Amino acid sequence: MVETTKDILYLVISFVVLLLTIFICWVIYYLAMILREVKKIVFDARKKIELVEAVLVTLKEKIEHTSSYMKLLVESAGNIVEFLKDRKAEKSKKRKK
Repeated sequence: MVETTKDILYLVISFVVLLLTIFICWVIYYLAMILREVKKIVFDARKKIELVEAVLVTLKEKIEHTSSYMKLLVESAGNIVEFLKDRKAEKSKKRKK
């Protein structure tokens, strides 16, 4: 089987090639597992970003609706204040007479 040094060289080379193949397979496996985890993380991040976006859109809509009512409320409050001032002025005029 092993008759010359050339045979020993071929055995060593074949053993090294076998170990190199096993190592490359191991590296490919771990790279695949890492990529799988990255995919899961990206998927979860997308879900959370979509959730945050939905919350922000809802908040924006509520603020827009509130701002449209806010103008009406401010005008109403202004009218009430004017009414109270006029009423107070009328009462003070009646008391002076």
